[in-house]
Amino acid sequence: MGKPEILDYTQNRELSWLRFNQRVLQEAQDETVPLMERMKFVAIFTSNLDEFFMIRVGSLYDMAAADNKKRDTKSGMTPGQQLAAIYKAVAPLYKERDKTYAEIKKQLHPYGVCGLDYKELEQQERKYARKYFKDQVLPVLSPQIVDANHPFPHLLNKEIYVVANLKENDRTMMGIVPVPQYISDILYLPGYDIRYIRMEKVIMEHLDMVFGQYQISDENYICVTRNADISPDDEAFADSEDFRNIMQETLHKRRRMAVVRLETANPLTRNMEKFFCERFKITSDCIFRTKMPMKLGFIFTIADKLPESMKRALIDKPFTPQPPAMLADGCVMEQVKRKDVLLSFPYESMDPFLQLIKEASADPDVMTIKITIYRLAKKARLVEYLCAAAENGKEVTVLIELRARFDEQNNIDWSERMEEAGCRVIYGFEEYKVHSKICLITYRSRNEIRYITQIGTGNYNEKTAKMYTDYSLITSNREIGEDAAVFFKNMSIGNLEGVYKHLIVSPVSLKPKVLSLIDDEIKKGENGRVLMKMNSLTDMDFIRKVSEASQAGVKIELIVRGICCILPGIPGRTENLHVTSIVGRYLEHPRVFVFGSGTEAKVYIGSADMMTRNTEKRVEVACPIYSDVIRKKLIHDLKVMLADNVKARRMASDGIYKKKKPDGRQINAQETFMKEAVNARRPARTVKKREKSALLDKVMGLFGKKR
Repeated sequence: MGKPEILDYTQNRELSWLRFNQRVLQEAQDETVPLMERMKFVAIFTSNLDEFFMIRVGSLYDMAAADNKKRDTKSGMTPGQQLAAIYKAVAPLYKERDKTYAEIKKQLHPYGVCGLDYKELEQQERKYARKYFKDQVLPVLSPQIVDANHPFPHLLNKEIYVVANLKENDRTMMGIVPVPQYISDILYLPGYDIRYIRMEKVIMEHLDMVFGQYQISDENYICVTRNADISPDDEAFADSEDFRNIMQETLHKRRRMAVVRLETANPLTRNMEKFFCERFKITSDCIFRTKMPMKLGFIFTIADKLPESMKRALIDKPFTPQPPAMLADGCVMEQVKRKDVLLSFPYESMDPFLQLIKEASADPDVMTIKITIYRLAKKARLVEYLCAAAENGKEVTVLIELRARFDEQNNIDWSERMEEAGCRVIYGFEEYKVHSKICLITYRSRNEIRYITQIGTGNYNEKTAKMYTDYSLITSNREIGEDAAVFFKNMSIGNLEGVYKHLIVSPVSLKPKVLSLIDDEIKKGENGRVLMKMNSLTDMDFIRKVSEASQAGVKIELIVRGICCILPGIPGRTENLHVTSIVGRYLEHPRVFVFGSGTEAKVYIGSADMMTRNTEKRVEVACPIYSDVIRKKLIHDLKVMLADNVKARRMASDGIYKKKKPDGRQINAQETFMKEAVNARRPARTVKKREKSALLDKVMGLFGKKR
């Protein structure tokens, strides 16, 4: 096999992802963002980086071990070279994150939110911490020495361990103390202010009570990150009849995978560094020192503890998802039978979709409810309503994907609950994850079979629907319903080769259809238009087609939140391509595809990014938008995002993103959509009056006058 052709307008996906996460960190550095929100962005950056090491770096380690000569199609690098580039790129991000965290932490002190080192504690606080440690922590610790009779323990992924060198007479050894998972990550100190110290610091300060007979030196705390990139399809037990058991075994194995990163609070001694490198089979490049917490989940708890008076200054003004503009109060089923409806999360509430399922569960005319599930909240009303439907005698089919990474156990638990209620639960395919978001309600009306179909860009997760931006189409279009019925039949009998009239479904038809629609625009030359929004872009067939379209004069706008392996503005290749990324208060998540312009534009929404894994290795569904009202709404939203000059960044031809310079008034797309959602169902006269009043104020202001 020869070397892959490396294009001059592509970039490595891993380095592109690191640039995305740097954009997240830049939100933490934005002084216009409230302080606790900035701290949350540090936590999100950290969580993202943890997952990146567990999955992407872990996968590269596996690839390097299997075939280190195989080259990346976008950059020409081997797995080993990619790992070296990643570790080199991550090191400065650690320093940037530590500095950002320290600055935010310092600015929070005047508000009485104080994360403290032990030396910063007041005398009474030290007494309190020591008593708390002695009474509540010491009894549940499981310390261990490491010597000939005490082997080095298995360190769990992303758990914190206090370590130290111990000496007794002429004997030296290492002491290790796991920070218990079942005690709080932080110790709140008495008083009105929110003063706290992290538990690993409390334990490290009191090692004399743990290892009483030893001399203690080189105290530190560490955290290992392990490869978590496991595919159950590759396991020897993949022929097992019970797929839930397969996943339980997979989760157990993940706990023991190879170490890909070691984080330390303080510099390691030379001997300690050598010891850990040998023990974990890593190099010193894999060791990162961090001056900030290794786990930041407590930040969200602290935000909740803030008194109301302080919240106004430190967190975003709360926003309540609004009743959808396209629905009136009352029965949702009856309304969606008459017209197509689009829900826009989190600006609009997910409740109408849940109400639809609840209504269907009790409607005597409803015969079946079928749904694909990828991720659910820990508490899910959707499951309650599906179970109620089954208990009411409806045929309920749930295709649940047990391999939704890091949500496997949650999905296993929900699948058992739904089976107990009488739902028919299926798990999809061995080699293809089912990532589609589609729900079908079948009912009888005057002896005819009718359908209500819902197709979304995001999961049926009631929690993330308030934090992620997504679209949810609900339609009673008969032909789309018939396609959905065929889709669920095909999923039930293991048929991936289904043919559909309106829906486009991967792994068979989605990519060919998208490429064909771009070909239609190429035929128009300079009059061609492509506007697409997605989370990530890596698919080489798509990348080549976009370059071909650009060279034909087609104007292409891509709104890509994260990874983007195509470079814009490369002469003779991608001169007519622009790439925008928006990172803001909410996580941008919709996938919207627009081909053409004006009334002739073809618009689709769906679950798939233009990534090879989505187009070739997953079951994804995209749906055409036939409602003129909804088409206009989606195109309007995309245009507002392209006009954003507050949270949007444009990619340059070198892959670096830069914020737009505001030209005239500032436009923040997410804030615009919040305002539109609030105003959508108010009487038109009130909105018009407010707009007229604002315009009058603006005109008067030009003359230096006030009304």
